[in-house]
Amino acid sequence: MSIRVLPSPEAPKGVADVGHSVLKFRAQTAVEAPDHLAVEEPLDIRLGGASFSVTMRTPGHDEELVAGLLFSERIVHGRDSLDVVAHYRDPDAAPGIGNVINVILKGDVRMARERLRRSLVASSSCGVCGKVTIDALTANCAPIAFDGRVPASLLTRITGALESAQSTFQKTGGLHAAALFDLEGGMLVVREDIGRHNAVDKVIGHMLLADRLPVDRHVLMVSGRASFDIMQKAWMARIPVVAAVSAPSSMAVQMALAADMTLVGFLRPGGFNVYAGAQRITGKEA
Repeated sequence: MSIRVLPSPEAPKGVADVGHSVLKFRAQTAVEAPDHLAVEEPLDIRLGGASFSVTMRTPGHDEELVAGLLFSERIVHGRDSLDVVAHYRDPDAAPGIGNVINVILKGDVRMARERLRRSLVASSSCGVCGKVTIDALTANCAPIAFDGRVPASLLTRITGALESAQSTFQKTGGLHAAALFDLEGGMLVVREDIGRHNAVDKVIGHMLLADRLPVDRHVLMVSGRASFDIMQKAWMARIPVVAAVSAPSSMAVQMALAADMTLVGFLRPGGFNVYAGAQRITGKEA
């Protein structure tokens, strides 16, 4: 059987998913059918108009992504540290949907640029750098003081809420999600992205731009695994409980222990595992 080459999908600016025809093989039979793909595009981040970094992301909530990234990397400390976070206007496109974000900070831009460069290099390289980051955070950031309790039933309940809110994932199957819940199980914000860390940055950036940080009486849930960088971002936002649908990494557990955070993995409707901070989870024990 001959297979024709399918055309490369091109997404309009600013959309999170794009239609694409696929060949579905079932029982050795090929059928052409419509499908959706999660969009992945570069975002050029500029500080004071000067190009600084490019990150791959799913378009949407770009201002929140950049604000959350800057906060997680300790470049800004609150809403008051930001003057402007906005898309460059593209004369050939509708406003606000381009792939360039410009940030104007209140303070020394050169110092911020160098600090961000060092932070991004350290967080994206090796395990040794990760260990250095944990040591630095332990020295400079206090453990999270949270004496509340989270019912086990609340954790199993929010899994369905996150799944129902993943509108683009339901079409594409190709996006991660992060959501922030209060201690009654109410969802404050949910964001999707091709990258796990981007989805978390968007959630934190949303709360930063709304001037609602820290969020020290909340639960962060992520749709994939709990990695070192996700725990770092949660620590910066002072989130005491992080729950992941999949497994945590060893360094994620190390960071949870250092920060006195509660880390839950393999969170499914039928149960979960607690890797750190079990004293905050209430429920019957066998």
